[in-house]
Amino acid sequence: MRANLNLGSISGINIKIHWTFLFLIVWVVFDELKRGGNIESVMFNVAFILAVFVCVVLHELGHALTAKKFGITTEKITLLPIGGVASLNKIPESPKQELLVVIAGPLVNVVIAILLYMFIPVQDYAHFNFTETLEALMSFTLQNFLFYLFIVNVGLVVFNMIPAFPMDGGRMLRALLAMRINRVKATQIATSIGQFIAVVFLLIGLLYNPFLVIIALFIFVGGYGENQMVQHLALLKGHSVEEAMLLNITVFKPKDSIDLVVNKIISGTETNFVVVNDGVVLGILYHKNIIENSNKNLLVEAVMDTTFNTVKHTDNLKTTYHLIYSSKQDFFPVLNDGKLVGAIDATNLHEYILLQSKLVY
Repeated sequence: MRANLNLGSISGINIKIHWTFLFLIVWVVFDELKRGGNIESVMFNVAFILAVFVCVVLHELGHALTAKKFGITTEKITLLPIGGVASLNKIPESPKQELLVVIAGPLVNVVIAILLYMFIPVQDYAHFNFTETLEALMSFTLQNFLFYLFIVNVGLVVFNMIPAFPMDGGRMLRALLAMRINRVKATQIATSIGQFIAVVFLLIGLLYNPFLVIIALFIFVGGYGENQMVQHLALLKGHSVEEAMLLNITVFKPKDSIDLVVNKIISGTETNFVVVNDGVVLGILYHKNIIENSNKNLLVEAVMDTTFNTVKHTDNLKTTYHLIYSSKQDFFPVLNDGKLVGAIDATNLHEYILLQSKLVY
């Protein structure tokens, strides 16, 4: 089963829905029927969930289109049962730019709430007593539908303002702190506050609402991961690929037997290899592909991957870091004037980061 279903694209940004989103629809239908609902109530609730997630997509587009103004691309927006995620290729390092990108999402929900407020008589609900309000909201009318949507958008704004990094509120806090202190320290502070809030969410969730447990885990894990990334990028600033690349690498020719490669894996520590012919890089032998074809009488050219990217020895390590951890390729040949001079992968880059951290700290 494919993880994501493509719904189309807006301004070059793919909109995808994760297959687990279907569980949310099934749960809504099941819950409504269990409470004695009918076809009308089921359709009302399903339509409402879909409308909410349209608002979520617009929220994420607010982030993505603002980021585009600063030259930051967004590969996709993915809808999950707990909300939406915009996959920006990087987060702006300028605090002012980050603040504008982050605040754009909640501002979209503010605009939606204002528009809905103009079209529905919200003040009528305020004049009712509790019983009258409950009775009014029980009917499946367009006015109630829009009123619920108004409440949700207000709720999304309030919820996203919680300073729990890496949620919007936490990112705003990080951006504001980074205007006065360095970004690494600002991220550490925002992460600590976010993880404290995550623990609170976890405790409340265990007692009252399991949904908060999922959010708590997202905040805790997401905050930790981004805090690590910011620290790594700070350590790599000003350093080039040639400082961290592997030098003594084994290369193979297209006509070599795959058995030679297997023997090299067994006798050494290398797992990925570059395929070269007459000084030209033709492909990469990935460990997974080698193992899958180890019992076959094949040549290297039949197993090598020819769809690969290379990096230059003078490239910035920060850029290479993003390439390694954001693309499907995690092993890159390193070139100097078109000639192979080494390779770099996630393992040796991580080792370089560890060594730099010892020197700095």
